Order: sequence, then structure tokens, then C-alpha cells
Amino acid sequence: MKKFILKGENYYRIMMILGMALCVLWVLLIDTKPFSDFDYYYRLSVEIANGLPWGDTYTSVGYCMLLAGVFKLFGASLFKAKLLNLSLTFASYVTFYAVIKRVNLKERDRKIIFTLFVFMPNNIFYNSLIATELLFTTILIFSTFIYFSDIKYKYIYIGILTGLNTLIKPFFIAYFFAIFLVELLIEKKVILSIKKSLIVLIVSTIIISPWIYRNSKLVGQFTYVSNNGGIVLYINNNSQNKMGRWMPVENVENSIVKTEEYKIANMTQKNKMLSKAAKTWIKSHPMQFIELGFKRLFNVYFWGDDVLYSTYGSQVSDSAKAIIFTVTNDIRSTIFALAIVYILIYSVVTLRCIWKGRTQLLSKYTLYNVILFYMFTGVYFVTEGQGRYAFPEIFIMVYCFYHFIKLSIHKYKKHFTPLTARKDNNIYEDFR
Repeated sequence: MKKFILKGENYYRIMMILGMALCVLWVLLIDTKPFSDFDYYYRLSVEIANGLPWGDTYTSVGYCMLLAGVFKLFGASLFKAKLLNLSLTFASYVTFYAVIKRVNLKERDRKIIFTLFVFMPNNIFYNSLIATELLFTTILIFSTFIYFSDIKYKYIYIGILTGLNTLIKPFFIAYFFAIFLVELLIEKKVILSIKKSLIVLIVSTIIISPWIYRNSKLVGQFTYVSNNGGIVLYINNNSQNKMGRWMPVENVENSIVKTEEYKIANMTQKNKMLSKAAKTWIKSHPMQFIELGFKRLFNVYFWGDDVLYSTYGSQVSDSAKAIIFTVTNDIRSTIFALAIVYILIYSVVTLRCIWKGRTQLLSKYTLYNVILFYMFTGVYFVTEGQGRYAFPEIFIMVYCFYHFIKLSIHKYKKHFTPLTARKDNNIYEDFR
């Protein structure tokens, strides 16, 4: 029985079945009700399915487009939205499995990383949320799978997926630059790296251009995928924000939203006014901005309050919610903390490899994960800190967490068993 379970593909199938069983049980037992952004996504999806306008350009609607399509075919209900989530979770399992099969790993390492990913608490309780993160993450992992596959026209496919994800989270257009950095460091061919990343950028721009045209036509001037970037910057970068989290825009001192100029402006003009005010504040308060930036990152990586969103409106008692939060937050924080330590170590190693011209020795997949981490971290440092924003990085974190543990064991054995260790203690070799 042990051989059957652990043999080949059987192990992954069993882990997927167990993981999906937990997800289904969570959805059936925890009757989560949407609120705030989640309620907005649900209502907008229902409106789109009923033939009403596709939003007012305030926020991106990529997720709502898919959910509205489901509602159009099968009727609108929270349960159907959660069934879509379960489908996306299963797709992310299969796709992540396909990713790690393309990475140079020992089979034991591959199985442990996959198991960590499947049973990460967030990957279970997110199935009850009407949130963008599941769809965004599934597309991101699929993009990763394409990138590490040897297929023709893969950068065109990556561009299409990047465009689709940009319709969900507008900052993701920067993904092309992550591709450029990975290619440049590993292949050391500047022109070819530029060419590949430009293909991704151009194709993704073509994908989002119909929505940019729609928004621009609706507002009467050039408008990007969404118009909420300005208000996010504004409410998170001001002297009244002490936690690096959301706050009412009216509570900002001398708030722009109270001025007559703002009240009569269109959505794009309002977005520009808020962005300008936020940037002005950042320039005049650099130390306060940096302090808020680190608070935002703490909220993203070490305060997993997103589990409480998944129990909102349910019959779960407050004491049970507190226990669930404590347990899941401890698991999440431990994995994230050690993963970040590994990423920082690997960053130093990468810089040394760049200095010595030896970046070809680096693991391409690890480097890819590290660069993605910095892309997300850079965005959240400037904008807003919420626990749910770290969800797309779970597949990165479990991989780096496991490699931190593995590296620690390796170093421990080297230190305490010097006679069996290699002659040198070359950190480049340890990271190959």
C-alpha cells in the first residue's frame, strides 16, 4: 500500500483528491457571505450577466467578466460562484504540478513542495470568497508553466495570459520586465532578452487595448484598465494613515474628495488628482512613507486576516474564528518568514553572481520566484497592505520555505560532519 501511494503519479492524485475534499467541505460547512470588495464583485457580475453596464471604470473587471459568464450560463448565486472557485483551485493544483515537473528537483522534494501547496490553509478557505485572487493566481501559475515549457510561440501565449491577468490586477503589465530580468541573468543575451520580453509586453497590450478603448470612450479621455489606483495611493500615503491599511478617504486631512473641483471631475480626472496629491505627500514625507511601506509589507506577509473574510456572515462562533485565525496565521507566518529569509539570502548570492559574471550557475526557477516576489513586494510597499494580497505568492513561498529548510539541514550537516563534507564550502555550489 505504501509503495502504491508513493509511487509515481498516484501520490499527486491522492493529494489533489484530499485537498479538493477539504475545499469542498469548507464551502459546504462555512456559509460565507460577501462584503466590501467581495460584495461589489458579486453584484457587478450579476449586473453584467443581466446586460447592465460593465462597471464605471473605477476598478478592473477581469474577474467579474468570467463570473458574469458563469452566471449568464447557469444563473446567479453565491454557490455557483463558489463552484467556480473550486474549479479554479483544482486547475491551480494541476498546473502547479505541471510546473514543478519541469523544474530540476528530486522527486522527494517535488512531492513535499506540492503537498505544502495543496494543504496551505489559504488554498482551502479562499474557495468561499468572491475574490479576484483565485483566478489571478491560477493564470499566474499557468503563465509560469508556459514559461518553463519548451513550446513554440510561448512568449505570445505568455503575453495573452499577462493581458488577461492585467485585466484583473492592472499592475501585472510589469510581468514582462520580470521575464526580461530572468532571461538576461540566465542567458546573458541582451538583445534576445529584450525581444522576448517585448513580445510579452506587446501581446499583453493588445489584449487589454479593447478595454482601454472602452474606458477611454466612456470617460472621454485616455483611461487605463481601472481608475482606482489614485485613491489607493492617496488613502495609504498621508499623515493620518498610521497602519498602512485602508482608511476612509474623507478622513485624510484637507481631503481632496471634499473639494468642488473633485466633485465635478470625471473618474479619470479624479484618479489623476488623487495620484498627484499622494505623490506630493510621498516626496515631502520620505521617512514616513518608508515607515508606512514596511507596515504595509507586514500586513501583507505576516497578518493573515484574510481567513476572517472567509468566515464572514457564517455561523462560526467568535471563539472558533479566533482559533482558526491564530492557527492559520501561525502556519502562514512561519512559512512566509523562512521563505523570505531564503529569498534574501538568494538575493545576496545573485548579486555576487552578477558581480563575478556567474549568473548562469543560478537556478532559473528559483531566480524567477525571487524576481516575482520583488515585483509583488514593490507594488505593495507603495500601495496597500492586506493579507489577501499575498495569496498569489503562495506557490513561491512554499517552494522557498522548503529550500530554506533543506539548505539549513545541509549547512548543519556540513558544520557537524566536516569529514564527510566537500573540501570547499562554496555557497554558489549550495545554490546550484
